[in-house]
Amino acid sequence: MNLPVAKRIPYSHELHGDRREDDFYWLKERTNQEVIHYLEEENRYYAEIMESLKKQTEQIYQSMVDRVPDSEIKVPVQHGPFFYYSRLDKDNQYPIYARKKAVSRDLLSTVEEEVILDLNQLAVEGGYLSVTEQRISSNHNLLVYLENRDGSDRYTAYIKNLETGELLNDRIPNVYLYSSIEWSSCGGYIFYITVDEFQRPFQLWRHRVGSEIGDDELLYEEKDVTFTLFIAKTQSESFIIVYSKSSTTTEIRLLNAELPLSPLRLVDERRIGIEYDVEHWENDLLILTNEEALNFQLLRCPISDFHARENVLPYDEKRFLQGVYPFQNTLLLLGRENGLTQIWVLRDGEVVQLEWNEPIYTVGILDQQSYDAKEVLIQFESLITPKTTYGLNLQTGEKQSLQVAPVSGDYYPPNYRQEQLWAIAEDGVKIPMTVLYREDALQSGPAPLILSGYGSYGYSSDPYFSSYRLPILDKGVVMVTVQVRGGSEMGRNWYENGKMQHKRNSFTDFIAAANHLIQQAYTTPSKMAARGGSAGGLLVGAVANMAPELFQVIVPEVPFVDVLTTMLDETIPLTTLEWDEWGNPRNQKDYFYMKSYSPYDNVEAKDYPHFYITTGINDPRVGYWEPAKWVARLRSMKTDSNTLVLKTNMGAGHFGASGRFNHLKEAAECYAFILDKLGVTVE
Repeated sequence: MNLPVAKRIPYSHELHGDRREDDFYWLKERTNQEVIHYLEEENRYYAEIMESLKKQTEQIYQSMVDRVPDSEIKVPVQHGPFFYYSRLDKDNQYPIYARKKAVSRDLLSTVEEEVILDLNQLAVEGGYLSVTEQRISSNHNLLVYLENRDGSDRYTAYIKNLETGELLNDRIPNVYLYSSIEWSSCGGYIFYITVDEFQRPFQLWRHRVGSEIGDDELLYEEKDVTFTLFIAKTQSESFIIVYSKSSTTTEIRLLNAELPLSPLRLVDERRIGIEYDVEHWENDLLILTNEEALNFQLLRCPISDFHARENVLPYDEKRFLQGVYPFQNTLLLLGRENGLTQIWVLRDGEVVQLEWNEPIYTVGILDQQSYDAKEVLIQFESLITPKTTYGLNLQTGEKQSLQVAPVSGDYYPPNYRQEQLWAIAEDGVKIPMTVLYREDALQSGPAPLILSGYGSYGYSSDPYFSSYRLPILDKGVVMVTVQVRGGSEMGRNWYENGKMQHKRNSFTDFIAAANHLIQQAYTTPSKMAARGGSAGGLLVGAVANMAPELFQVIVPEVPFVDVLTTMLDETIPLTTLEWDEWGNPRNQKDYFYMKSYSPYDNVEAKDYPHFYITTGINDPRVGYWEPAKWVARLRSMKTDSNTLVLKTNMGAGHFGASGRFNHLKEAAECYAFILDKLGVTVE
């Protein structure tokens, strides 16, 4: 098959006295049949390329399927009289959500399971399926859940009667995909967030169960297009927190869940650069804020007076506080220190950090646990230790292992190595990396290596365990995640120095990591792949222009690569929300800085590595046209004969195909391509 060729239609963007030629701008026309034809031609070319890797793909896929446990059951979480959990049986694409009624965990084995939602039944009709939020009414008789069938961020809320198994007539459309739905304490009202025409969550509504949707009452509308709206319940379930958020500023209102017809109360008006979160503890409101505290400090005030604030504990700039979990008589804090996630217990004015027996790990606190819980569930994992759930006794402080996630097939952790390495960036800053490989991978010299990164929005790339990586590691591949600036791995300052006018630090950090791995003989350019998704796709896309000679293959998945054009188009979902992350190109300084790294605008007539690029036709976060345009320009300009493929999922969005086995199939295809280009034999 001949290489797909997108036609060129002259088009130019002009701003700040600068002209950008964009002959592939027309690919944005979703309803244009020529656009669909081009994407389908790229898919046909992709299929032809992958046909020669069919055997390798199937071998990798089967080796991953072999790692699927017979059953994965999450540790039940006590909530009221029930213990709630999900399980995923080996032959199922989707999880089953269930509960058991028991007075204690010790009695669960003697109690019959009650299935409350089986996603496999919802998926019988085929096609894409996503179910995100699920909320149980306070009397435990009603379940509200969010469902989507097209990969967009527009979900429909359904209410299920758990006594009869029937769906109520109440069906609420246009609800945002997460942090968007909560019950009143009485179970008679649902509060929900809807999205605007650009899929921005912006309106808070109150719905009386059993009434017509047209009778719902609008409680609040976020009119600033750079802000989004979310809701969540406090740990005590007494209040619903209403967040108006940008990437740099927060404004919170409280709604009394026990008085669902009461008005919203403003906690603190928005002030540019001030972010905060709140929780309810005893008779107080806890406030986690960055005001005069870069890495956040914890304050408290009476519920009756939000401004009578005092410190809960002294501020420590080495401790980055990210979450607070109040339970009766005990407060848990979640954050970061020394580049790792940490949990602290605050009791009687004393703070104690929980300790773990591995040097690299990730810990977290399970959500939706009862405020009066005597045992709090905590999850621990590392690159080599499967997710382990502990019960933390709040009275004694003792941790008891309740479950280790099952790993099918042979797995002997001592056969694998996890390390933390540090590269030196252009400006002398030390950049952390987490490294995972089989113990014998480096015995014969430099090994094939996959280098991944993200580095945006303050999201951290923390170590985690995946049994589906084992078949790749067993082929001698080294897997490295570089924690570039733009994340929050090393604290809030790490994020601030990887955004806006400092964004290039993310790219040069990634390049410094690649060079370090080469210098330390972990790999060579001919054996190294770069991989990143979404904003991580921007990361590796920019690196492809800046240092293509360091990599044999680059894998940008749903990549954000046409930065300027997107950030200038306010009709695209999320654009206005992201000016605080990337800059607003209507500002001349921001424009030229963004242009200096935008992958699409910096394609040159030179050799590039092999590319494996993905997108989704219904993606609301990164429009399919960004990678499509980028691929078309690369095809027209690159001077090498390396393989370049674009795979467009014509029925899904940002997160790819739905269903566990569909995900594994996509992962196997990607790995088959990477390993082939790195010269790794798959038998």
